[in-house]
Amino acid sequence: MKITPKQKTFSKKITVSENIQISMFEIVGSPFCVATDDGQKIYNLLDTALKADQEVVLSFHNVTALTGAFLSTAIGQLYGTFSEEKIQSLLKVEEAKPDDLRLLRSAVNNAKLYFKDPERFNQAVREVMGDEVGDV
Repeated sequence: MKITPKQKTFSKKITVSENIQISMFEIVGSPFCVATDDGQKIYNLLDTALKADQEVVLSFHNVTALTGAFLSTAIGQLYGTFSEEKIQSLLKVEEAKPDDLRLLRSAVNNAKLYFKDPERFNQAVREVMGDEVGDV
């Protein structure tokens, strides 16, 4: 199963979900989390869970290749919809290697800068990369 909510059942038949487990390896279907299309699949699941105020554990288990573009799409986009506080309180990562965490921090920092002032961010990119780049 790709999304697995852990549940507790009480004596009165009330079920409470603790969190949702999302395995990037299972969603992407390979250890290579590099394409933005695959990042969008992860984003869609995270977006749905956060909109429902559901805690999410994002597993990096079996991921052997990861790109900033994938992480920007999968996680960075969340900063355009949700507050940093909400993301930090509901989204947890597990089994991420130190290099993966550095790449994740970079993607998150870039997303926060972008969503704070998209036009200013785009202008800075154009100044560095040249006008032919267009909007990021």
